[in-house]
Amino acid sequence: MLARRQRDELFELLRPHFKRIEPFVQARRYVGALMGGLASVNGWDAAKFAGDKTPDKTQRLLNHAVWEASGVMSAVRQFGAGGLEAAARKHGRRRRHLKVLALDETGQEKKGEHTAGVKRQYMGCAGRVANGINTVHAAWIREGTGQILAGFRQWIPEEQVKDPVKSLVTALPLDLRFRTKGELAIEIVGDAVADGLVPDFVCGDEVYGSCTKLRQSLEQGKQAYVLRVPKTFQVPVREGTALSCEDAVKKLLKSKRRWEVRSAGKGSKGDRWYAWAWIGTGSSRHSVLVRRHLKTGELALHYCYVPEGQLMTKARLIRAAGLRWPVEEEFEFGKGEFGLDQSQARLFHAIARHTVLACAALAICAVTAAHLRKRTDTQAAPPVRPDQPPPADPGLIPLTVPQVRQILADATAPSWPPGHTAHWDTWTRRHQARARWFHKRARLARDADIALVS
Repeated sequence: MLARRQRDELFELLRPHFKRIEPFVQARRYVGALMGGLASVNGWDAAKFAGDKTPDKTQRLLNHAVWEASGVMSAVRQFGAGGLEAAARKHGRRRRHLKVLALDETGQEKKGEHTAGVKRQYMGCAGRVANGINTVHAAWIREGTGQILAGFRQWIPEEQVKDPVKSLVTALPLDLRFRTKGELAIEIVGDAVADGLVPDFVCGDEVYGSCTKLRQSLEQGKQAYVLRVPKTFQVPVREGTALSCEDAVKKLLKSKRRWEVRSAGKGSKGDRWYAWAWIGTGSSRHSVLVRRHLKTGELALHYCYVPEGQLMTKARLIRAAGLRWPVEEEFEFGKGEFGLDQSQARLFHAIARHTVLACAALAICAVTAAHLRKRTDTQAAPPVRPDQPPPADPGLIPLTVPQVRQILADATAPSWPPGHTAHWDTWTRRHQARARWFHKRARLARDADIALVS
């Protein structure tokens, strides 16, 4: 089975990053649990799925065992990018298709105040202000082939970095300094390039387009980018003169002939059509790409840079801008299928370890799906007329990452020994009874009025 071979290949690459065999074996079991389709992914459920009698081994893997998440992430990144490249070469898509590193952040709601990086803030995953943590991710996207999560950094609020007590309780590194999300993105891009992942473009939303340090870092490295910017972003139109993007659109795009309808790439329902316009700036290598929604007229602004010696066309920039959205699909798969946002870890390094193992599980299924993409695509030819009758057999879309995960989970479902489920039911109830007793005692010690009533 292809998915099993991909899994074994990845773990061969991971083995050197574990000093002892025990945490390596437990990491393999943990990844198996992440791909096992569990309703929730926590230490107890992962340990039960792995066949352990208690969650001690799983908790030791995340909290105390000796291994570096950064080294494992490097192996996952190289495995995933190499697998997607092999799939593209296999399907004859090696040259013309772009490679993009897309930056975005995602959050996880958390309760309490004792988790590394936790803070009340706007959480996109919740759609409101909530208590949670935020992590900056980068997705490696191979146009027409697939994508993986290829790097991450957890964002830690400045007040926590400067608080020695908070740093000690949450196990923040002693040399950790506060960094903005844009500065974290610089490190992620540097990691990817160091591992041989050199993208055609770096893409990101307004958080990253507004970061001057990130743009300067990319330009110093001769790295092309297409970054979203706010309407107030200032662009030089000629020497000594600058306009906001909003004003540039109003003054320079009055003619309808300046707009061109093009696809931003294929979605689940077909091509995503927008109107596009291209504005030159005072620099021959910088430009502003404007996207307009065909129905609402809503504008999205992209600041673009292409170094000397590289092709700079509107069509190529549009393709790059359209390749940012797969990072959001990776978040959807990572959270919905592999427990990316279900870590119950609180320590800084434990959160990173759970995250990198979730990225490993996702990479295995993403590379497998990329290799099977052409073989499993039996869709009927698309319609060419609005009144065209439907085909007798619509065929099948290619296997998706969630479907590959489900097939692999069914094929590798654990065979638990007799009494395993009953043992875990008893262990869970006993642990909860013990915790309840200690909570009650702590409340009596904390509240004298309750103690007197009791």
